[in-house]
Amino acid sequence: MHSPTELQKIIEDAILKLAYPSKPADLYEPIKYIMSLGGKRIRPVIVLMATELFSDDPLKAIDVALAIETFHNFTLVHDDIMDNAPLRRGKQTVHEKWGVNNAILSGDVMMVESNKHLSKVDVSVLKPVLDTFNQTAQGVCEGQQLDMEFETRDNVSIAEYIEMIRLKTAVLLGGAMKLGAIVGGADEKDANLLYEFGENLGVAFQLQDDILDVYGDPEKFGKQVGGDIISNKKTFLHLTAKALVKPEELPALLGDYENTEAKVKAVTELYNNYQVKEQANLEMEKYLAKAYQALDEITVPETRKEHLRQLVKQIMEREN
Repeated sequence: MHSPTELQKIIEDAILKLAYPSKPADLYEPIKYIMSLGGKRIRPVIVLMATELFSDDPLKAIDVALAIETFHNFTLVHDDIMDNAPLRRGKQTVHEKWGVNNAILSGDVMMVESNKHLSKVDVSVLKPVLDTFNQTAQGVCEGQQLDMEFETRDNVSIAEYIEMIRLKTAVLLGGAMKLGAIVGGADEKDANLLYEFGENLGVAFQLQDDILDVYGDPEKFGKQVGGDIISNKKTFLHLTAKALVKPEELPALLGDYENTEAKVKAVTELYNNYQVKEQANLEMEKYLAKAYQALDEITVPETRKEHLRQLVKQIMEREN
């Protein structure tokens, strides 16, 4: 069995070997650029880990892993355009470097490249692989659409928020897990359990991200603390507080402030008063427990699940 670090190295080496046409340069250079920016490569790694649960050869899923990583980076290119983001992983975003139109088209080609990778899998699993990938990709787009719609809505419910993060973030983890399981030879029941594991882990991860955005150590979390508060994002914490605060406290939660520091301080104080962090932690633990339950039910020896359990710890034990 390979450790996540070993699989990450395999993925990095495979990405380095990817060859794209040289012309038109403004179409393919952005793809090389975004794919080379690194990151933890969690999604392709879990494809290979899922395959290795059921097979001694995780490399049989390397093309699926590359498809998932290419698709993920495609979504980042388009998300950055929609968010007008100047930086990605500390570097210029594709649309800042090459322009919006080139970025859109390069992203489109990345979706084509993802399908080219998928077409290399064994024909015996090609249909379920394509069906799972397409369902996953469509879900991610639906989640992004909901996220954009929430920006202009004042009546977003907590249930709607959970559904949005399930689609935008969690289905890609679940889909990556299920794809790896299919290629590894899992039966339908185990493949679906692995999907449940990944999806619930993804929801738990995003809820933890909401918590760390307010309460995390910026040195360890790697993001500006209070960024969601400053940008008025409708996170689990925000929506929970909105449902709990007294009417006279709503301006403190929703109002404008002279400076961002005052806003973060005032809203955080409301969160503390209504124990919003504790409620978010309970919700996160609920989804994490669902993930572990699905993993427990998968019919492979416990020793084969060890690295997946280690990965969960790695993902969820971020400093706060």
